[in-house]
Amino acid sequence: MLNYDLRQCLPSSAELPDSDDTPVDNELQNLIPNLLEAILALVWQNRNDWFFGVDMGIYYAPSKPPLVPDGFLSLGVERFIGEEGRLSYVLWEEDNIPPIFALEVVSKTYGGEYERKKVDYAKLGILYYAIYVPNRQYRRKRQPLEIYKLENHQYILQPDGRLWMPEIGLALGRERGTYLGRDREWLYWYNQQSERLLTPEELVYQERLKAERLARKLRELGVNPDDI
Repeated sequence: MLNYDLRQCLPSSAELPDSDDTPVDNELQNLIPNLLEAILALVWQNRNDWFFGVDMGIYYAPSKPPLVPDGFLSLGVERFIGEEGRLSYVLWEEDNIPPIFALEVVSKTYGGEYERKKVDYAKLGILYYAIYVPNRQYRRKRQPLEIYKLENHQYILQPDGRLWMPEIGLALGRERGTYLGRDREWLYWYNQQSERLLTPEELVYQERLKAERLARKLRELGVNPDDI
């Protein structure tokens, strides 16, 4: 009997389009998930078992077009694939591990975030699905941040506010802050004590303040910081 590996018959990520070629109509659709990824890169810098994709296609069947969330998180997969990274997130190349979290940022052009994509992500088995409305004029009758959890193959809307996700070990919430010089409301990760995790910019600023305080204290003691 001839034995063969079915996975060898499936297309690779190099043979598949790396997105749906649909341009975003609001830069926040990239900036918001980019910030979440940057924070994870700080707090999980010593971990290599996670991947955060931004505007990247998720292939779940060779004959189907990809699902393309604004952002998604997968656990239990390799963080880095080669020097160039992933072209797409191809399920059969990731040991059939679906993302655990998906994010959609609603723009002025409605993309089915509350209907079609909920069904698609539920079928894929994505445990948490978040929908964020950065501009209230787009969806005035919706909560700014809705987070759903998959229960019995259906998404159940969780209580409004910061949601602790034990399977991820983080909470997701919204708060006003500054990122890349832009002051507005952003999405952030929080620890179990509801403390917001620092962004790369904030960490650099904190370290600079520490260095300035130390230099000032040394000068008060008559020590030149440059001599140390």
